[in-house]
Amino acid sequence: MRVVVQRVKEAAVSIGGIERVSIGKGFLLLVGIGKSDTPETIERMAGKISRLRIFEDEQGKMNLDIRQVAGEILSVSQFTLLGNTSKGNRPGFDDAADPVFAKELWEGFNDALIKEGVSLKAGEFGARMEIGLVNDGPVTFIL
Repeated sequence: MRVVVQRVKEAAVSIGGIERVSIGKGFLLLVGIGKSDTPETIERMAGKISRLRIFEDEQGKMNLDIRQVAGEILSVSQFTLLGNTSKGNRPGFDDAADPVFAKELWEGFNDALIKEGVSLKAGEFGARMEIGLVNDGPVTFIL
């Protein structure tokens, strides 16, 4: 599993030029599910992300998690995060999970984040999406 966490002031998903979901302050998550991922993997990652202290406190230090700032999450499935470009110029996706399995785990990951007490909206699995965001900082981490 690979997740890109971007701290945002706002983010939105559009499909075919029509905005489908949007959030204010929070995280945009780009989520890649691999063949070797399990329900335990997604539970562990959801816990890590919900406790990730990358919002600033009164002293300007990254010390607050998403729940402490009443932030939202926009979760977007992105299999290309598992792309391998080590050989040649065309990415290979052998490490990416089968779409049926990936969708099941991505939805489970989203459910696990909600159980952690986070407000979550999601893109559409398998759709060609346009993602708009205002990165705050910029602050971006790869987990």
